[in-house]
Amino acid sequence: MYIKEIKDMINLMNDNGLSELEVEKDGLRIKLRKGAAGAGIEKTVEFVPAPAAAQGAAAQPAPKTTEKAESKNVVEIKSPMVGTFYKAPSPEAAPYVNIGDTIEPGQVICIIEAMKLMNEIKSEVKGKIVDIQAENAEPIEFGQVLFVVEPA
Repeated sequence: MYIKEIKDMINLMNDNGLSELEVEKDGLRIKLRKGAAGAGIEKTVEFVPAPAAAQGAAAQPAPKTTEKAESKNVVEIKSPMVGTFYKAPSPEAAPYVNIGDTIEPGQVICIIEAMKLMNEIKSEVKGKIVDIQAENAEPIEFGQVLFVVEPA
């Protein structure tokens, strides 16, 4: 993929008022996302494995679902990116949150490492942590449920 093609994608986003665009071509996936208030464009590039490798990935178990999410009024906090999930700022430190903790909007609830950058994930809701569905130091996917919260 050439720089001109990426610039064309950025122009397409700006011309059509898009905040996010994801394109896959020749085994390369490019995801463009505008920051808050159009402040900039975040670029994520990842290599997509060949179809043979994708069949092996299909054999993996589906992500955990929670019966609590189906039976109660709960909010799922999902991963905004692909990366590695961490419950605490360091291996020796206490986790940011545990099941049963009350969280506030803007409170850091975990870290996701992506491309050697540590990204603090902050809560957008007030409530009580009902379930933590991601395992510490495990890879996570975009949109994967990390926490289940009962709104306050």
